[in-house]
This record gives sequence, C-alpha cells and structure tokens, in this order.
Amino acid sequence: MPSPNTISPDKLARLIGRPDTPALIDVCTDEDFAANPRLVPGAVRRPWNEAPGWGPDFVATGRHAIVICKKGLKLSQGVAAWLRHSGVTADVLEGGITGWQAASLPTVAADRLPSRDAQGRTVWVTRSRPKVDRIACPWLIRRFVDPQAVFLYVSPSEVLDVAERFGATPFDVDHRDVYWSHRGERCTFDLMVEEFGLQTEPLLRLATIVRGADTARSELAPESAGLVAASLGLSRMYADDLAQLDAGLALYDAFYRWCRDATDEGHDWPPTARKS
Repeated sequence: MPSPNTISPDKLARLIGRPDTPALIDVCTDEDFAANPRLVPGAVRRPWNEAPGWGPDFVATGRHAIVICKKGLKLSQGVAAWLRHSGVTADVLEGGITGWQAASLPTVAADRLPSRDAQGRTVWVTRSRPKVDRIACPWLIRRFVDPQAVFLYVSPSEVLDVAERFGATPFDVDHRDVYWSHRGERCTFDLMVEEFGLQTEPLLRLATIVRGADTARSELAPESAGLVAASLGLSRMYADDLAQLDAGLALYDAFYRWCRDATDEGHDWPPTARKS
C-alpha cells in the first residue's frame, strides 16, 4: 500500500504535459545528481536544505508540489513536510527518480538544458510572428522541460545578436551555428523531442503532425492540415507574439491530449453508441 502523501510514477506520468501539472521539485543531492544527471520531465532542481524558505513562493501560486529525490525517502519526505508546514499541498514521488526510471518513464538529460538566468529560468529567442514550430517548441519546453521558460520573439535579423547579449538560446533559425533548428526533413520540434529524451508514443505522434504542418507535407498526418489552419488563424488574431503563444499553448494542449487519449475515438451525427 502506498505511503501517505506519495504519488506513484504511473499516476504522475499522466499529469505531466498538462497545463495543471504540479510543480515538480528535484532535491537530489549534488552527488546523487552527478551520478545520474537526469530529470523527471518538467522538474526543476532546488537545494533541499533551503526548503524551509520556499513556502511563500508556492502559496502565492497555489500550485500543488511533487518532491523528487533519489529514492523517495528522507530528502523528499522532509522537503514535502516543510512545504506542508507552510500551507502548500505537497507529495513525494514514490521511489524517487530511481523508481521513475525503473518504470521506463522518460527523463530529460541535464546536459541538454541551457543555462538558467538569475531567476532560475531558461531563456530562448526566435523569430517574431510565429506560425507552427515557434509555438510548438515553446509548448514542449513549458510542458516538459522548464515550466518557467522565457521566450523572446525578435526581428529575424536580430536573433543571434539578442541571444548573445541577453544570454538566450536561439531556436528555429536557419543558421549553421544554431543547434535547435531543422535538420534534414525534421523540424525543430522533432529535434527537441529527441534531444530532450521525450520519445513517448503521444509526443512522437504529435511530432509527425507538427512536421507535416511546418514543412507543408500534410500527407504525413491528416491532422497536419488542421494544425496549419489553426496556426494561421491564431497568427491573424493576435498582433502580439506572446499573446499568440498563450493562445497557442491551449491549442497544443488539445492536440497532445488527442494524441495521448483520443486517437481511437471518432465523432459523427446522429451520435451512435461507441462499440465496446
């Protein structure tokens, strides 16, 4: 029987990728993390011994917290207890990162993450007026890599200079020195799914849809044409790129949930009973 205030890896895996995913806090010791430098998708590392001071930040956001250490024992139990003492709903990942990996669930390699700013956020920069990849990639990063990631949309000619001056990571830019961009027939979203270690069946299915939409190959997936239409519609609804990004996040949330949970479900009229 699971201990109180714990969550199983399988249950947490169903929550990751949703807009209401709990705050995931990795508190592994530096030694443990150096031996296994991987993160549960969306987790952010924090020093376990600073936990008594975290309460106000989490109370302000109202987010549920899941604490992760190596095995789900003293460090995560203690940190979660401190958070609860501060009025934060907090649970522990059962088995820690060890249990998560034993369940063959995806992890993000720490060496693939860009450096963080003074507020602990990754900062990314790309071309303004996004359509497909430049909304899809931020969605992937926010939902599976860094929930607090910052995205800067600038004039295409200024992307690399802004990246250098502001310590941002450029993406989806056609330049030989930009790592996060198209490679051959694959789009930037494809690359991020692979490089971040997120090759789950739903995300690979979504990657095919995004690739078809972003590279004008709608034959790759029937849904690609719909994604193009929705993306172009959003780009005309919003003059502000960040407002478009906010709206686009909901669009990709819906596509992801379809890829994960609803590919075998249809819709017709008049409605018919679903076959058992």
